[in-house]
Amino acid sequence: MKLIGEIDHPGLQPTLFIENGEIFGPIRVYNKDNLFVITSDLPFDPELAQAFSETLIEFAKKKNIGKTIIVSGLDSTHKEPKAPKAYGLVTHQKLEKMLYDNKIPKFLSGTIFGTDAAVISAFRKSKIPALALYCECHPFFPDPEASVYAITVLSKILQVKIDTTEIKKKLEHLRIQHRNLMQETIAALQQQAGKKPVSKMPRIYG
Repeated sequence: MKLIGEIDHPGLQPTLFIENGEIFGPIRVYNKDNLFVITSDLPFDPELAQAFSETLIEFAKKKNIGKTIIVSGLDSTHKEPKAPKAYGLVTHQKLEKMLYDNKIPKFLSGTIFGTDAAVISAFRKSKIPALALYCECHPFFPDPEASVYAITVLSKILQVKIDTTEIKKKLEHLRIQHRNLMQETIAALQQQAGKKPVSKMPRIYG
């Protein structure tokens, strides 16, 4: 996919990423044909998530995007490494068939709060249907294996081929890299908010 732009917000901690000598922002937009992918290397505050979601909805309307898929993690310390699970939740009934066709069990009960709740709520109120795909992941540390599984399920839903061979080869490196990134990000957010360190890290995997 081709990188077509980046998204900035005054409420985000100024952050840049360097890869192979190139500078990238934390929130990037990729495109190929009629498929758009937005990735973020920073966790979102619920208040920012609301405004960000409204921006995404306007973007979807402008580009005539018919549906949105939101990938997130489902805290689980009991997941089987070789048999992870994914669950789906839709904001509009028209996407129920997508779950059935891809044999994705529905998220039947539980509580969603914070950033995820803000994003899903925004799409519920809009005319752009969204599917929230929850994949089991470790609740405290980055979980590259969960990322690979999420990509596999996502490729099946979108009916596109995504090669995860290189990602699988770099799992351990990614785990260490993202754990360090998460710790640096949390420290920066705590410094910005003037809060004391929290005992539980926000859910990030990838």
